[in-house]
Amino acid sequence: MKTKQLTLKVKDLNSASVGEISTIQPQIGFIFAAVDAFQNAKFIKQLTSDSQTKWVGCSTAGEVSQKGVTDDTAILTGIHFDNSKSKFKIATATISNADESEKAGRLLADQLVSSDLRSMIVISPGVTVNGSQLTQGITTVVGSKVTVTGGLAGDGGKFLKTYTLSPLGVSSDQVIGIGFYGDSIQLKHGCMGGWDSFGKTRKVTKSKLNVVYELDGKPALDIYKEYLGEYAKDLPSSGLMFPFAILNDQQADTGLIRTILAVDDKMGSLTFAGDVAQGCYVRLMHANTNGLVEGAKAAAKDATIQGVATQAFAMIVSCVGRKLVMGANVDEEIEAISDVFGSGCSMTGFYSYGEISPFANGGCQLHNQTMTISYISES
Repeated sequence: MKTKQLTLKVKDLNSASVGEISTIQPQIGFIFAAVDAFQNAKFIKQLTSDSQTKWVGCSTAGEVSQKGVTDDTAILTGIHFDNSKSKFKIATATISNADESEKAGRLLADQLVSSDLRSMIVISPGVTVNGSQLTQGITTVVGSKVTVTGGLAGDGGKFLKTYTLSPLGVSSDQVIGIGFYGDSIQLKHGCMGGWDSFGKTRKVTKSKLNVVYELDGKPALDIYKEYLGEYAKDLPSSGLMFPFAILNDQQADTGLIRTILAVDDKMGSLTFAGDVAQGCYVRLMHANTNGLVEGAKAAAKDATIQGVATQAFAMIVSCVGRKLVMGANVDEEIEAISDVFGSGCSMTGFYSYGEISPFANGGCQLHNQTMTISYISES
């Protein structure tokens, strides 16, 4: 495996050259960039002009490269697979609104499913999507033995319009799947949070999919505002720093975290990035930099539990809420991962509106507020 990476400033894209990446003759390329890069038709045309390289990627709430975390940049990474048996396929499906998420997941997986499908990376729009339903649709088709990772695009924290890029072009409603086949390409994963629960355990007494209307029989928004105190005035953006831990019927931690995307003052409801089942229990969460860095390090160790490859590629998907909590120290979680992977691993990725990773019972799940890693090497 060979990789080549470029970091370009969005304001300089019209004068930038991406030809350097073609020197390794990549079969696939990843681009994670600020929204403006995907609105720059001249740059996208230059990027995709080489028909030998299949480019995929999305807009972000922050970009990740070998050098750390940046904003208003475009991170381009080309990958050349050395093994002639290394095989991948790219598919797309349309999500016009959140209600189509499960169907889109099934349509995407239908195009990739095969007896030798081993793993998938999914890159989804970050708004007008229900990530839980999307992953459910995928798992329905490919089952729990196929490793599925990835994430939801961002738009700098605005939650208005995100973009994805596939060989079909730039879109705001296109979910992308990259399927890897056979045993030549190995995809390992790690997913960890680092958040702490606090406050009283509450029961979700009324919810529908990803909208929670009542906690303990009271308007969910009223209870949430009580906990947030002075931070309540900055909702919904401040909700990124105070997610919910999802507990089971016995009030035990499930490992799932849910982030608030919107609030409805009239309905007294909270809208989350993924489903919150009626009847489950929740607790509020908060974090500090040290806890999140340790969580990132743990995710990297999980991804390399079977050993660090001489040459590897890692796609890093971390939640925008983590970036807000860590602020100027956000590079520390990327440095912690790099220390685990060593110099032989090329890293890229983005800060997201949701992360996709396998869960304890197999298949794939939508996660929030986690560091999720896809660690790829060739046998």
